[in-house]
Amino acid sequence: MPQSQSTTSISMAPTRPAAVVSTLTSATGRRRPPTERGRPSPEPGRPDARGEWLRFAPVQPLFRARAAQRLAVLAYHGVTDHRSFGAQLDRLRRLATPVSLTAVLQAVTEQRPLPPRSVLVTFDDADRSVLTHALPALDARGIPATAFVISELIGTERPFWWHEADFLARHGGRARSLDCGHPSQLLPRLKAMPDPDRRRSLHELRVSADRRPPRQEQLTPADLLALRDGGVAIGNHTQGHPCLGRCDDATVRAEITGAHEALTRWLGEPPIAFAYPDGGHDPRAETVLQELGYRLGFLSDHRLGPRIPSHPLQISRLQVDSTTSTRRFDTILSGLEPAYRRWRRQAVA
Repeated sequence: MPQSQSTTSISMAPTRPAAVVSTLTSATGRRRPPTERGRPSPEPGRPDARGEWLRFAPVQPLFRARAAQRLAVLAYHGVTDHRSFGAQLDRLRRLATPVSLTAVLQAVTEQRPLPPRSVLVTFDDADRSVLTHALPALDARGIPATAFVISELIGTERPFWWHEADFLARHGGRARSLDCGHPSQLLPRLKAMPDPDRRRSLHELRVSADRRPPRQEQLTPADLLALRDGGVAIGNHTQGHPCLGRCDDATVRAEITGAHEALTRWLGEPPIAFAYPDGGHDPRAETVLQELGYRLGFLSDHRLGPRIPSHPLQISRLQVDSTTSTRRFDTILSGLEPAYRRWRRQAVA
């Protein structure tokens, strides 16, 4: 990970890291955090309680101040709660400066920092909710965004492969090299396989399952144009969303170039931005992107990045969901929740 991206951590609080750790540990429930204007703190068992407790931490203003000098790129996967998503967008308009993909590219090209509190909204996989739910909400508020699409699904009614695999396993599907066990373990095991084994296992699940998965209407080429015309830039997310780290060199190249050619044909212009499937950087993929003229590449490492991206093909993003409460949304946007998560992983390791 580039040094400029790895600095967003617990040590972001100036001169008092021990105080930061002490405050963050209060969010685990071992110590009750302060209330806000007399309002009781949320119960630890509630959904999003972690983010709500972190919002009361005294270090939140420090993180928010530092985040003002960083770039926050939000990575969504569709919109399942349009009201919550709308509240998040309203929050962005009050607390941040929404920017477009073009503005990020301009910052890279001219080496001029983006405005303070800049936020870019992105969507991975781009199911139809990006068109039906996200686009109206974004358009009503004048917020630009970017959608990274899986090209082989465009114009089809095929489900995402991970949804299909889960359904098939729950309906009798079996694969020789895959001990399905509990369905919750299926996806991690498939992702850990070399890509040929993943594809073979999916085929075996299909032929052995008792039922076929329900159809899922995907975006069409015309929908991509409608999104672009509405202020949502379209980017490359490979042909079939494999785990690139489990692919051979030829597959990495084919996944990127195949999607690139399809998007260029549909859009009438080549895409300039790419999002790595599963969010992890792959140096072979970066080489292909450079050859094809890509200018921006996005990770899903749950970090803030610099206002002038120092590694344009390795730009950090924050993971967020349309159902995330506005309180937790604030702690994600400030970098406090991502820093706490990293500290917790280090503490457990």
